[in-house]
Formats: sequence, C-alpha cells, structure tokens
Amino acid sequence: MQYYLAKNYLDEKKVEWNSMRDGAGRGIAELGECKKNMVVLGADTIESSRAKEFADKFPERFVQVGVAEQNLIGVAAGLAYEGMVPYVVTFAAFLVGRPWEPIRSTVAYPENHVVLVSSHAGLATGPDGPTHQMTEDITLMRCLPGFTVLCPADAEQARRAVKAAYDIKGPVYIRNAREATPVFTTEQTPFEVGKAQVLRQGKDMTVIGHGYMVYWLLQIAEDLKNKISLEVVNLHTVKPLDEKTILVSAKKTGRVFTAEDHNVVGGMGSAVAEFLSQNHPVPMKLHGVYDVFAESGSVKDLWKKYKLDKEGTKKALLEFLADKT
Repeated sequence: MQYYLAKNYLDEKKVEWNSMRDGAGRGIAELGECKKNMVVLGADTIESSRAKEFADKFPERFVQVGVAEQNLIGVAAGLAYEGMVPYVVTFAAFLVGRPWEPIRSTVAYPENHVVLVSSHAGLATGPDGPTHQMTEDITLMRCLPGFTVLCPADAEQARRAVKAAYDIKGPVYIRNAREATPVFTTEQTPFEVGKAQVLRQGKDMTVIGHGYMVYWLLQIAEDLKNKISLEVVNLHTVKPLDEKTILVSAKKTGRVFTAEDHNVVGGMGSAVAEFLSQNHPVPMKLHGVYDVFAESGSVKDLWKKYKLDKEGTKKALLEFLADKT
C-alpha cells in the first residue's frame, strides 16, 4: 500500500516535519474561504492553537471569548442553534476538560453541529506539564453519545480532518498535538471519516495507532520485517469505530497491539478491546500512558521515559510478542 504514503516516508531525515496543530490551522483557514456560515471561536490561545490565520482573514467570523471555556462552549452552541457551523479551537485540556458538562448538555445532548479542534494533546505537549498534557480527552469525548472523534496521524491529515468535519452530522472532536512530527501522508492519501487505513499489510500481528504513534509503528514494522510481519492500521477515527477493518485484521493475525499518546484507560485501545472482546477475542496489549500524570520536560525526554518513543514502543511490542500466555 505504498501509494498511501509520502516518498521516502521511513527516512526521518527526508520527510517533512510539521505539527498537527499547524495542519489544522491551515485547514480551518482554507475552509473559511468557501464556507460562509463557518465561524471560529478562540479562548485567548489563537496563536498557539493556530486559529490566528482564520481570525486575520475573517475577523467578522471570529469570536474571541477569552479564558472562559464554559462560556466558550455555550456561545458555540448558541451559534449552532442559529445555523452557523462553529469551530472551537484551544488546548485540549481547556477545550474538553474544563467545560465537559456544557459540552454534554449544550452540544452533545441536542446534537448540535459544533466542531471542537484541540491542540496540545498528549505528552507531546512537553514542558507545559501535566496540567496541559491532556491524556484523557478521547475517553471524555467518545463516551458522549453522537460525538465523532478524529485523531489525525500527521499535519496533512489534520488539515483534511478539519475540512471533513464540516459535513459530519452532529458534534465532532479533532485531536491534535503541538510537537512537529513526520508528515507521511499526502494530498493523494485517501481520507474518509470512519474508515481505518491499513497502511502496511501483515500476517503475524495487527498494530493499531493514531496520531504520531502511527509513524513509529510503520518504522517498527520495517525494522522487524525479518522477524515478524506486522499489519499497521491508522485508526484516525476512534468513533465511529471501523469495526469491519479491525475484525478482518484481527481474524487474520490473531494478535493485536495498540499504541497511543493517551491514557490506556478509555482511549483508542480500550475502544478496540471493547469491540474485539465481544466479537472476536484475541490476545491484546494496550500501550500508552499507563494511568499516570506525567511531568514537565522536553518532548523527547518524556517520550523516552514513558516509553512512547519508537524504541519504547518497540520494546513493549516485543515483550508482548514473547508472552505466549
């Protein structure tokens, strides 16, 4: 399935590096050119969350609510009731953590078409520390009825996800990180909400990820190709879950490993495990943030300490492979 990916995508020195927040910001500004009922709301973080390009281009359709996230959601819900399509943009911890009850009551319950676009999700937030390293957002969003939850793999996919969200019925959450990571998808890479991408065929184990972890999984699959055949799945849509693709892959390989920069409790891995446990139970390993708050530090140091870098993920995968119980 090479056509899915950028040229020389496995070489970190040859691929472009950019952040998902940058891709999302570009997509929002591009969408604003043709969607005149689109409005963007900020919470005093428009530069760091990359909503500034839209705000500069379309000031009449931008609302700066300030550091008042519960009110931010209420304003967005009101605009949705009036026929607008609000895109609400700020850090993940403040976007879905602080105003979760207003999201539940004024967005999810009435099925308002509000698009929540986060930046600074996961340990990739780095030195801002655990108050900003949101590793529970997928849990919070996927438990709300009617929510679509998108977790792009790179900047290009983030750009396309924010555009696709415009046509999704009901509320949407899009998860993006701050750190620059490899851009291995292209404009020609198919992107369909609710459709997982099998980026590499394999027969011995299914490995499923979202966000930048997908890139590590592709590299690991290449590194271990003489030892094990890994099927790499980019699960960019956590909800609705692409049950068919997951089931077909699990039946083929008989073993599933999930990886994510998110708490293993309630995250993407949990969603996969919930489905497979009821439809085709197989041995599984959920790799991610193991139910802890992290600490402040450089992104690379945090990835290494919490085993979310390539080597830590590979070690966890090999340990799972060696466990025959």
